[in-house]
Amino acid sequence: MQFARLLHLVDSAIPTGSFAYSYGLESSLTFGLVSTPFALRNYLYSYLQQVGSAELPFINSCFRLAALSEGLQPVAEEYDAQLLVPALYKASAVQGRNWLKLLALFYPDGQMEAISQWFEARNIPPHFTLVFALGLQRAGCSLPELQAMYLHMLLRDQLSAAIRLGFLGPLEGHRLQHDFYTVFDHILAAQAGKEYGEATRSAFVLDAVQALHEDIYSKLFQN
Repeated sequence: MQFARLLHLVDSAIPTGSFAYSYGLESSLTFGLVSTPFALRNYLYSYLQQVGSAELPFINSCFRLAALSEGLQPVAEEYDAQLLVPALYKASAVQGRNWLKLLALFYPDGQMEAISQWFEARNIPPHFTLVFALGLQRAGCSLPELQAMYLHMLLRDQLSAAIRLGFLGPLEGHRLQHDFYTVFDHILAAQAGKEYGEATRSAFVLDAVQALHEDIYSKLFQN
């Protein structure tokens, strides 16, 4: 039953708002950073490597501090300070609030409202990465389960954006997603045991392209 619930939570129909965003892929295509299938593979690998080095250490720390102790505040403040692209900052908070609302409906005994209240009391946005880990820990997920879920969701959203932008066909996109699951073990092993103080950003060109998203004349996605 737990496995079935996890499948539901990673379903693309779950309304967290993630499908409204391309997280830099549309601007990468527009400005020529990605122009071939090979370049897309390189982009996805860099994207996932940065997710691993910059996001998974925060997930690890939040999972360990799920009791909402005061030790969580520096984690939340540090993550908030590291989101430098305004559009991504806003998207993270919107998706985090939507995620907590969904989990409160699915797991009424999990006291998900306490997570929202904790962030509100400290005037810190409930960023998606943080509340993703905090909420799923309360829902009974193990750390390896939610780490794999997180990587899957972000990879799926990127390839869905590539398909909707017309860069890939559906069959090709899903084959690429299947191929990239082999990268997950390497990413997870590289970040095993790391805490938020060891988080690093590694794809600076991607960060720059995300910031340029607002300069696109005509857009299909938000950033």
